[in-house]
Amino acid sequence: MDLDRVVREVQKKLGVEVDGKPGPQTWKAIYASVIGKPVPDTKKFAATADPRSEKTIAGLQPEVAPYARLLVARAADIGIQIKIISGLRTYAEQDALFAQGRTKPGPRVTNAKAGESNHNFGIAFDIGVFDGATYLPESAAYDAVGAVGLEIGLDWGGNWTTIKDRPHYQLRPGWAALMSEREMLEGLRARVRDSKPVFA
Repeated sequence: MDLDRVVREVQKKLGVEVDGKPGPQTWKAIYASVIGKPVPDTKKFAATADPRSEKTIAGLQPEVAPYARLLVARAADIGIQIKIISGLRTYAEQDALFAQGRTKPGPRVTNAKAGESNHNFGIAFDIGVFDGATYLPESAAYDAVGAVGLEIGLDWGGNWTTIKDRPHYQLRPGWAALMSEREMLEGLRARVRDSKPVFA
């Protein structure tokens, strides 16, 4: 498959600049074509979320933070209270989670070791559904919020086939749009190693 040719054909069909590079303009046009409406304007996103969520959002990549806030606001619009309860994780924190249910007590909560999770790069976050102050680890509301997350342009862990992770959301960088998850993670590790921005 000639990827450059495929991208050029898609760009031509969508009426955007034909350069063979799947950049932001191309992805916005694809999103609008598939979803039927333009990509949400991040300038109109909610300015802030609740204090707990904001503490977690502070560790996310600047490109991801507005999406996390918008998800909180859009969930509230449909009567669901969510909070952003997990975001950036250090490699040590990731290894500790991976050890759960393996070498440490507790249930298995992840299949990702350090450097194998999008949380390690600030592009992923997890939500919790709440009823007042009560956290609801299981609720049909996770699926409703999942649909909202997809609508605003996030990847949702509830769509995964190997392990369903309904609280999980991530924003894929444009350079990784056509990559597998494994390839994207390799690229993220290389960018961190080379001190390059995640979303450049």
